[in-house]
Amino acid sequence: MSDSELDLEAEKYEKHREAGEILAQVREEAADRVEVGAKHLDVAEYAEDRIRELGGNPAFPVNISIDHEAAHATPEIDDDTEFGEEMVNLDIGVHVDGWLADTAITVDLSGNPELAEASEEALDAALELVEPGVETGDIGAEIESVIDGYGYNPVVNLTGHGLDQYQQHVPPNIPNRAVSQGVELEVGDVVAIEPFATDGTGKVTEGNSEQIFALEHEGSVRDRQARQALDQISEEFKTLPFATRWLDVARAEMALRRLKMNNIVHGYPVLQEDEGCLVSQKEHTVIVTEDGCEITTKN
Repeated sequence: MSDSELDLEAEKYEKHREAGEILAQVREEAADRVEVGAKHLDVAEYAEDRIRELGGNPAFPVNISIDHEAAHATPEIDDDTEFGEEMVNLDIGVHVDGWLADTAITVDLSGNPELAEASEEALDAALELVEPGVETGDIGAEIESVIDGYGYNPVVNLTGHGLDQYQQHVPPNIPNRAVSQGVELEVGDVVAIEPFATDGTGKVTEGNSEQIFALEHEGSVRDRQARQALDQISEEFKTLPFATRWLDVARAEMALRRLKMNNIVHGYPVLQEDEGCLVSQKEHTVIVTEDGCEITTKN
């Protein structure tokens, strides 16, 4: 590798670290604002604005998943929903010039602390295993074992994932259960590990709500507002997910519907367990090093 390539590689990891440092601070500040009576939108916008203040950009809309929801829930435009006595998962991402960090934490307002503890302990156990040459299936087995030990189920159709520039889900996948065909982690891999624990079946399905979208491919549309939305998406968000409420156009929902009809953007339906169940989540981003890993999102 040439000197210039080495410099670029070093710069990439520094930006991953910078994103992680911002994210660790914002995660704790946002979690402190989750309380009964507080508004979902206020917490999400606080976190997203704080990320920008600290020199990063949101890598995706703040996910606020409640009770049986596991992922892809974010407040709507002018949302006035308040937190109740619920299990709340915050999933937050930061990028610096496209280089990402991803983290999540459960704030339990529901009185089920052991479920929150199960995903946290599973993550700690997984991180202990991370080093070059470890099989992702072995990490999944450890996650599954810890969550099983609490009497809960891992969510088996959600996984951790690799991170790349302006791409939040790339190989390798980090399963939340034992699998026979994993891959070996290598020095320099940047991965997000995110155990989900549930008192439900351990398989999430798509709900009807959809507030998060991402660019599928460039295209053209006749509608003026849809074109304005597409210009903002292409320039500001690129291939990263964005929220309807982030668009600076009138009638943003209609503009997105037109873009989706033309297969220019795709949506992320809320992923959820059965009604009445609870889901907890904990996530860190790591860089695999020669002797283990560096956790970029840890305080």
